[in-house]
Amino acid sequence: MFRFYFCIFISFPLIIYYIVKIRIMMINPDRYSEEYRYGVARNMVRRVMKNSRITTKCYGLENLPSEGGYIITPNHQGKFDALGIIYSHDAPCSIVIDRKTAKMELTHEFIDVLGGIRINRDDNRQQIEAIKKLSEEVKNGKRFIIFPEGGYTDNKNHLQSFMPGAFKAALWSQVPIVPVALIDSYKPFGEGGYKPVETQVHFLKPLYYEDYKDLKTKEIAEIVKKNIENKINEICKQ
Repeated sequence: MFRFYFCIFISFPLIIYYIVKIRIMMINPDRYSEEYRYGVARNMVRRVMKNSRITTKCYGLENLPSEGGYIITPNHQGKFDALGIIYSHDAPCSIVIDRKTAKMELTHEFIDVLGGIRINRDDNRQQIEAIKKLSEEVKNGKRFIIFPEGGYTDNKNHLQSFMPGAFKAALWSQVPIVPVALIDSYKPFGEGGYKPVETQVHFLKPLYYEDYKDLKTKEIAEIVKKNIENKINEICKQ
């Protein structure tokens, strides 16, 4: 966690700048295109990575659908996970996030500028409404990151259980599911020290609606988990 707190310390002027900038933007969000707002978010990610001595290598961009909305389903290792994906993903994408996590300063602004969706884990009715909203937005062409594991502990490059409910929006909207294998993404903000660290983002081949339309969400979750697990095992054994 040293890197995380040190990054906050040395980036404090930058944090204030982006909080003010985004809050001003969100007064009239329609004045700014999705591409512009995503560019602001990515610039912020790049600055954080530079200050934190983090590099990310990206693989499999050719697997991303060339048009339309889709749902990105990565494994979950730590605080850097979404940042690594956004850094690697050129087209605008957003994120589904726990409402409590989204209340943090700068995280709140970051989610706003991306047009993210907040989920209240203590309110089942709100969760259903959030998934419906996610379904509609990806059906209309947006791309969203949702973590099927829900949260993370000290699992590092090992996967936890995937929640079937994370795949309901895909079935409702009939859009592609893009599994993502994150490797060493726990290191930036989960290990001590300040030496340079490198993470990997692997975009895997998507599951199209024709591939999963006859499956239950539990079966889809198992397939996605297995695909991610296989890629992580393949890379980590090299």
